[in-house]
Amino acid sequence: MAGRSDPIPTETVAAHPQAGRIQLALVVLALVALLIVPHVLYPIFLMKLLCFALFASAFNLLLGYTGLLSFGHAAFFGGAAYFTAHAVKEWGWPPEAGVALGVAGAALLGLVMGAIAIRRQGIYFAMITLALAQMFFFFCLQARFTHGEDGIQSVPRGHLFGVIDLSQTMNMYYFVLAVFLIGLLVIWRFVNSPFGMILKSIRENEQRAISLGYSVARYKLGAFVMSAALAGLAGGVKALVFQFATLTDVAWQMSGEVILMTLLGGIGTLFGPIVGAGLVVSLQNYLATSDFPVTIITGVVFMICVLLFRRGLVGEFFATKIGRKLGFRAQS
Repeated sequence: MAGRSDPIPTETVAAHPQAGRIQLALVVLALVALLIVPHVLYPIFLMKLLCFALFASAFNLLLGYTGLLSFGHAAFFGGAAYFTAHAVKEWGWPPEAGVALGVAGAALLGLVMGAIAIRRQGIYFAMITLALAQMFFFFCLQARFTHGEDGIQSVPRGHLFGVIDLSQTMNMYYFVLAVFLIGLLVIWRFVNSPFGMILKSIRENEQRAISLGYSVARYKLGAFVMSAALAGLAGGVKALVFQFATLTDVAWQMSGEVILMTLLGGIGTLFGPIVGAGLVVSLQNYLATSDFPVTIITGVVFMICVLLFRRGLVGEFFATKIGRKLGFRAQS
């Protein structure tokens, strides 16, 4: 499409008959690893990684596939955490209902914020999302049900569908893993649907999409709401994992963090945000006890990736000869 520069040649799976089988084998291998790894590594760390990987993937749905840079996604992530925590602790709702409420609340927030923000483009869109997210942050700071700076603590995990005890760490891990995989499947289906194809065309050349008769504003709003709902899914599950929801979840730094994860891994790729989230969460986890500031290390890693890997770690791999032979596609 017009409007793009420095295109990266890509090859489809059809060009390499073996690529589809190799990709399927890699997916199966990854699933087996995810089932085994909690017996090797600390499950809480893995659950945090999965939550943030889903959060970054939800953000990538908006930035990578629609071309909209939002600085306000912390509102959906943290808002859902508050809604889920309050419903489970104060109202005694089961965990699945609490998470569903968090997703619904995040989607509603996304509808309101998106309807306002999509009226502008570029940096103006980004600044509007940041301003609206900050308004929500101050609401959470003052609202009675959020308990201000103390947050909602000691959130019970409860029993999933009244049967599975989520207070058991391994049960909780497999629940988080199931949610992560479902969220990833939803994103994959959304991106590869006719709706997703139109979003990509809007990203490539919005004026051409308008000239073809598409209601660009509606498609943007739909993508915004879907991204917000999936970010809310990640936030609601995170509230159950750590059993609290605090202002940290809705702060602007959280929005910056998810942008960093997505850019490090590679925007416009399904696995890029997952790799980026894994890198950032791992740095935070393993450097937390050191005297060296984690933010400095993260900043250095980000600068190195921006200078050497313009497309992100996964994006650069997809652009290599090996990546193309495996049937992966890289975005320029």
